[in-house]
Amino acid sequence: MKALVRWGATLGLVGSTLLGSVFAGSFPALALSEQQIKDKLDAVPVYLVTNEKGLPLSRPLPEAQKPGGSVTGVYMSRQEAEAFIKELQTVQGKDPKMQQMVKSLQVTAVPLGVIYQQLQQSQKQPERLLFAFKPVEQEIKGAMELLRQGGQQVQQFTSVPIFAVRFSPDQGYVPIQLTADNEQLIPLFLSKQDAQGLLTKVKPKFPQADIQVIDIDGVIKTMQDKDDPWLNQVVLVPSQESREYIKTLPTEKTTPQR
Repeated sequence: MKALVRWGATLGLVGSTLLGSVFAGSFPALALSEQQIKDKLDAVPVYLVTNEKGLPLSRPLPEAQKPGGSVTGVYMSRQEAEAFIKELQTVQGKDPKMQQMVKSLQVTAVPLGVIYQQLQQSQKQPERLLFAFKPVEQEIKGAMELLRQGGQQVQQFTSVPIFAVRFSPDQGYVPIQLTADNEQLIPLFLSKQDAQGLLTKVKPKFPQADIQVIDIDGVIKTMQDKDDPWLNQVVLVPSQESREYIKTLPTEKTTPQR
């Protein structure tokens, strides 16, 4: 959870960049380590349904998919995770044997980087816990709309959509500048609305600018496999709902050194 608290300290700066200056820049090519990938993913809170002991609610995988252990849902929206608990309590609450269990369920937020790290560390474990991501329905619809506008025939979008603003379909991503230290960052948004805000800002100077739809799996694979020069400047921007949640986290206090 400390990673989310650290992100909260810079949240205001990232939010203000949508009103700041936008420009192109050149970056050195740097490969990302596993820790660097985790650090970037830690910017995004995800939500698990857990019991009173803090253990994720999970179910065994079908026999045909074993060995694989069990699977648990990872929600990108806290509200949707809470809605799932309410639905489960309504359905299962009528069963006396299930009442106590469902009453104890809660939503627990963890950094996305923790999920990534757990998957990396348990790759070779036959009975490992797998994670089934639950994208926000509104963002799925937004992603499919953009893909269809671009001429792609898509029937479904099965991953977590990521929205990136480009100068044009054949040019690079639009970087932003933090006014605090002039650092150049390339935002990858988990919300179409946030990406649209940046697109609206750059359109007057770059009429061909657009929003590219990618997915979290593609982002992670690119970070793992490529030495693309823009990767070190990438920052994942959580949805407005998650940003509001991050603001509620207590701020880490540092002990002054003597």
